Amino acid sequence: MSDTPTVAVFRPDDDRLTDAVALLEGVGASPVADPMLAVEETDATPRTDADYVILTSKTGAELVSAAGWEPGDATVCAIGPATADALREEGYTVDIVPEKYTSSGLVATLEDDVDGARIEVARSDHGSAVLLEGLEDAGAYIHETILYRLVRPEGSGESAELAAAGELDAACFTSSLTVEHFLEAAAARGVREEALAGLEDVMVGVIGKPTADTAAALGIDIDVVPADATFEALARETLEATRE
Repeated sequence: MSDTPTVAVFRPDDDRLTDAVALLEGVGASPVADPMLAVEETDATPRTDADYVILTSKTGAELVSAAGWEPGDATVCAIGPATADALREEGYTVDIVPEKYTSSGLVATLEDDVDGARIEVARSDHGSAVLLEGLEDAGAYIHETILYRLVRPEGSGESAELAAAGELDAACFTSSLTVEHFLEAAAARGVREEALAGLEDVMVGVIGKPTADTAAALGIDIDVVPADATFEALARETLEATRE
């Protein structure tokens, strides 16, 4: 491996990808920007009669703001700091951010306080069932609003070809869908089995247990799951592991 590892990054093609590339370059990596997610808006907006409103992404924060949605007296919850920052940038007050930036972490934060409460969950069409089921088990009444759908962008898959050719050193998967879309892109390029085989020699990092479970189910061995479920932690720990 060279002193400048080649690292695939799958963030959506907006400032998240720009920031991810800058971060990786800043810590001595050669990033391969291969977006695996694109947003299709649904034009839906969250309900306004909930006791709690949960948002789970920067995209969701921007969409509800663009729609002019107001939370009223609801307690606004963000699944993690990136979502919280995006909400604040749009002018919203964020009341709750869990210590563990996952669906299960948010359930653990809320479960003692939401028996009988109305909770609005506003997110993509690929949100984890863990959040809804956990809050329902805690006695809450749940309504989910799908703000956008996540699809695989045309032209994705450069990283899959690099993996197939043995020219990739690391990969940073940020959701189950990025794993699934990576393999779909590989299949579209006719290198699915070769890419899977190539990943055996790649340092594979993922955010969170759901993404790790998806990768494992699809035959990908996981090397790094950071305790802090942020892209920065994922990138830094994955890159460090390539140099050990």
